[in-house]
Amino acid sequence: MNIILDKQSATDGIIKIALTESDYQPKVEEKVKDYARKANIKGFRQGKVPSGVIKKMFGKSILVEEVNHVVSHAVSDYIKEQKLRILGDPMPNQEKAFGIDWDTQKDFEFEFQIGLVEDFEVDLSKKVKVKSYPITVDQAVIDETLEDIKQRFGNVTYPEVTEAGCNLYGEISKVGETEHKGSYIMLDKVAKKEQKKFIGLKKEDVVEFDIDKAFEDAKAKAQALNVAEEEAEKISGAYSFKITTISKVEPAAIGQELFDKVFGPNTVKTEEEFIDKIKSTIGENYQRETEHMLDHEIQHYYVDNTNITMPEAFLKNWLKNSSNGEVTDAVLEKEFNAYRDSLKWDLIKNKIAEDKEIKVEGEEVREKAKQFIMDQFGGPAIASQLGDKLNDIANNYLSGQDGKGENFMKIYNQLRHDKILKAIKDNITVTEKPVSLEEFKKHAETHRH
Repeated sequence: MNIILDKQSATDGIIKIALTESDYQPKVEEKVKDYARKANIKGFRQGKVPSGVIKKMFGKSILVEEVNHVVSHAVSDYIKEQKLRILGDPMPNQEKAFGIDWDTQKDFEFEFQIGLVEDFEVDLSKKVKVKSYPITVDQAVIDETLEDIKQRFGNVTYPEVTEAGCNLYGEISKVGETEHKGSYIMLDKVAKKEQKKFIGLKKEDVVEFDIDKAFEDAKAKAQALNVAEEEAEKISGAYSFKITTISKVEPAAIGQELFDKVFGPNTVKTEEEFIDKIKSTIGENYQRETEHMLDHEIQHYYVDNTNITMPEAFLKNWLKNSSNGEVTDAVLEKEFNAYRDSLKWDLIKNKIAEDKEIKVEGEEVREKAKQFIMDQFGGPAIASQLGDKLNDIANNYLSGQDGKGENFMKIYNQLRHDKILKAIKDNITVTEKPVSLEEFKKHAETHRH
């Protein structure tokens, strides 16, 4: 066998393979003998079918199968041995393959197009500066959260007639159209000038209104229309709402009963402790949001500032050829840049993992799975109850019902990702810019990812 790389450019290459009969014939003969042992052919005892008969009946299919097997392994091994950094999968030259005469040829030539990525450097130094946006827990947020808690744990009543503070469930549709959706309207979120239209109504009543005049708050508008906020922003015009249910919540009183419902029995015992606990919980949630945003800021910095020449033409061809017709030129025009940047980020992470020798051991994955299971079933207390069974549950979870280990790989990849991001943060300069929740949301909305 002769295998070489014909490098067309920095990003494109062709792997050429030349096979002689000696490269594949032993495997073919072995497969013929295996067929002869197992074949059940009329006129022959099982296990006594002559090789000549097998070759006549199955010889070509065996030859094709074994040659393809030898070639696919040769390509894979060559890429590993030469330490080629490729994207996508090698694409066979179909024209050359279709030209093979399997009845007469003894020697074969194959070609595979590959997309290459040359070696590159990733700057992990204090010269790299990325901003983090910690969210300030201000009094307005605490007050809003407290009101939400009081509403959530309040006493629900069902008035016959709508009044201020009611919540309406029903169906919404654009005036003049028959299509309707389930809808939920909180009257407190309706613009004050429009609220009177919704007061004094009963079940089955229908109210018409201008969607933009009724809802100045984007979230309330999206909730009423039962669509995403991004879609709601594009919608305008007259709508009608048919009421099916009217409810009203009497806010819960601040006291021990509410403390226990929110945080568990006797976790907090005074209003001051309750407010402090709310503040710390909000802070923890905000910290997760801040870390999540920082991860994206890091990703975009490195994607934008790491010089990697990508095999774009190859990738586009590969995506189209491997998608069974689902990826068209129109899809590529819309989505290719995002796909390319995602691949580039993966390359950068892999490079950092190589340079920093970042690894994830199986035991780390198992411990993470056990932690996940404990969180699902009530925390650390469940571990003592389950004892050794926790290990069995974790192993079953990691292997999955189909035995493919998808959960194992999911946790493995997450742990690896977290270690890579930690290595980045430990080596670059992260500066903090405290912001309000509204400022954070505005920044998140303009974020590209």
